[in-house]
Formats: sequence, C-alpha cells, structure tokens
Amino acid sequence: MQSGQAATGDARMPLLYVLHSGNLYGTERMALATVRHLLDDMAPTIAAPAGPALMAAEAQGLTTRAFSGSRSLMPIIRAFLKHHRGQDSRRAFVATGVSHSLLFWALSRFSFARRAHLHLVHGGTDERLSYGRKRLLNRLGVRFIAVSEYVRERLLAHGVRADRIEVIENFLDQDYAAALPRRDPDRPWALRRICIISRVDPIKRIDLLFDAIDAEPALEQFQFRIFGEGWDFERLRERARCDYPMVEFAGFQPNAVDCLRESDLLLHLCPVEPFGLAILEAMTAGVPVLVPDSGGAGSLVRDGESGFRFRADDAGSLARVLLELSRAVPATFESVVCGGRTLLSTRFDPAARAADYRAAIMRAFA
Repeated sequence: MQSGQAATGDARMPLLYVLHSGNLYGTERMALATVRHLLDDMAPTIAAPAGPALMAAEAQGLTTRAFSGSRSLMPIIRAFLKHHRGQDSRRAFVATGVSHSLLFWALSRFSFARRAHLHLVHGGTDERLSYGRKRLLNRLGVRFIAVSEYVRERLLAHGVRADRIEVIENFLDQDYAAALPRRDPDRPWALRRICIISRVDPIKRIDLLFDAIDAEPALEQFQFRIFGEGWDFERLRERARCDYPMVEFAGFQPNAVDCLRESDLLLHLCPVEPFGLAILEAMTAGVPVLVPDSGGAGSLVRDGESGFRFRADDAGSLARVLLELSRAVPATFESVVCGGRTLLSTRFDPAARAADYRAAIMRAFA
C-alpha cells in the first residue's frame, strides 16, 4: 500500500494514530477529522489494518501505515519513537485498541522521546471489549478520551480511574458537513417518512419499532426506512415482509445519509448508544431527531429544544411520541431544527473540539 511521507525537515510534532479497525465507521471517521484539524502543528500518521480507513486517509493526503497485527505494528511504533538529533523529542500517540496501547507502553519504555499517550474510547456493542478491558491501562500513565458522558460513566463502572478520563465529544468535519444533503426547507412539514440509520444488531433495538406498531396500529400511516445491516438483519427483514409492509429494510448503503433529503424525522432506537454521529448528520440536514432518553444519544438532545425523546426501551412511549409529532404544527419542527443548528455551532463546533484534543495532548506531557 502506498502512503504519503512527512516533509523533510518538518518541525511539527509527530503524531501516530493507531486504529484497531480498517473500516470507515464513526471511530475511523472521527480519527481522520481530528487529525486534519491538527495539521498546523502536528505531523500525523494513520496506522490501521488495510481497508477503507487507510484509503480515505490517503485520499486526503495523510501519511499512512498498514499493519495486520502486533508483529507488523512493532516496527511502525519503533520508527515513530526514534529520536533524531536536532528534533524535538516529543511524540504524541493515540490508540483505540487496548493491545495497541499496551504495545506502545512496552516499546516506549526504552525510548528517550517525551511521550503523550491518549486512548480514545468510542464505545461499542460489547461491554467487556468496549469498556471492561480499559482498566488494564490504569497504571501505565495513559489518559482516556471518552466521546460522551455516557462513555465516561461506563468506563468508571468498569474500574477506569476517574482522574484519567476526559470527555471530548464528537463533531462533523466542515467539508463532510457541507456535502451532506439538506431537507428542502420549502417542503411542508408533515410527519410521513421516517429514516433509521443504524446497524441491525440486537443491542440497537430495531425490534422496538415492531412492538410500537403492535401497540398502536395508527403508526401504520408512516413509512419507515432502515439503512444498515447486522446480526438481526435477515430475521427482522423477513418479519417486516410478512407483517409490517410499512417498514423497509434497505440494507447497507454507502450514501445512506442521502435518505435525509426526503425524510421528515430521523429515529434512533438504541438505549446504550455511545454517541450517534447520525444524529449530528440529521441536525446538519435540517431533519428533526427522535431518540431514547438514555445513552450517549439521549445526552445529545434536549426534548423539544434540539430534538425529541421517548422513554428508552418503551414501545408505548415511542408510539405515543410519534403520534404526537404527527399532529404537531410546523413551528414545532422548525424550532427543534433551529436548536440543532445552534448545537452544531457551539457544543459540536469542529474547531473548538479539535482545540480540546490539542490541549489534551499537551497536558499528557505533564
């Protein structure tokens, strides 16, 4: 695999960002967005298994390194730690996998370079892998970055030291946000088309939609489109074909966000979502969001101000809120869309959150 090279004599601080996955989901997208905002004073290298993440990084002109396991990652870390005379000895290391942080700690013990070691926690569907193993890093001088207060709470519950955790929320890169589709502002507000962008795994609770329709048959007036695949995909798609014709499973679509252009609402069902980038994408597109009142997704939305909420894991609550929204006046939707835009320009401002990452790296040298 071809990769870019840092410029000779580059005075910027070297930054090695190691991803445990080569896919291009939320974790990997956030890594690329973050390093692009750090280019002025840091020289980043993205290391990951071969796949879409490295291809996207190369397309953006970033230096990349591919590895397939600890043995092939070792020389990448050693080269990164090597200190050349006349260079600043500081090195910043960021990882998303516990084994990679452990490897860096072991190799860096024999280096004279000054090191900042951050471990990014985006959460996931497996509680033990996503949070439980992180406590292995407690005594190694590693600082944790949690992408939401919910992720911080899960880390604490699994024994990670509170004084080692900092919360820096996700954001959308400006170029990516600018290219997102927008709902036509002249299209009248009428709740008909509802979009769900999610993996179809048990923990995502897509089945809650069926329970809500069973509880309130009036929901059959809506059209639900679900974009994503996963363990439950075939089972739930067959269930929809047999009994729920108003629910369409569209499968994985590279441009699933295009559904926002024609949608009246983005529905999020997972009660333990670590964050939820699709929620920010909907806000950018001018589409209202409905989320559970728990997890990272619930923390992104103030009910009636920047979106709507229902009681997590409660099909009856979901049905009631959807019917209430079907009777809502246009001003109700316009108000939450405006509230979402305000959040994007303040709480989720890319420059401000990138500055948080820069400050976290510098504090890690102390």
